[in-house]
Amino acid sequence: MLTIPETDLVVHPLCLGGNVFGWTADEAQSHAVLSAYASHGGNFIDSADVYSEWKDGNKGGESEEIIGTWLKSQARDKFVIATKVAKLSTRPGLRPENIIAACNESLERLQTDYIDIYYSHHDDAEVPIAESLGAYAQLISEGKIRYIAASQHTGARLQEALNISREQGLPSYIALQDQ
Repeated sequence: MLTIPETDLVVHPLCLGGNVFGWTADEAQSHAVLSAYASHGGNFIDSADVYSEWKDGNKGGESEEIIGTWLKSQARDKFVIATKVAKLSTRPGLRPENIIAACNESLERLQTDYIDIYYSHHDDAEVPIAESLGAYAQLISEGKIRYIAASQHTGARLQEALNISREQGLPSYIALQDQ
């Protein structure tokens, strides 16, 4: 197990990505994968609000729903759940109101009252970074998310976000997930 720096999150070194849940793996298959992962000590599960939106008949959020159904029968505090915002076609971007609404929807689908790591799924240059970080600060203060992270951001934008976090006392990204 590893501790993610600057956090109290202790995670398995292999994070289980849930992007196939609800796409190429149905609910039963997905639950079997989740259970097998957990039985081998896995505790770090990643998803996104957009996952499985691309499958005909899906609307997005199917991966979160499947994880949530499985998670409901588990000890929630034994798992580190990460999900993402900004790519779902009905909730694009990192405007504060979108981040907050998308988080509430993810919490419902995941059937939990908090998300351990909430990712900006991609950079949104149209929104000032301080505004997005302010929305994350609100969600942290409300206990809905614990930490934030970034995905698909340039080094320059990550540095800008870190500078703004320090200067304005806003939360900072604790991890980067890139392609």
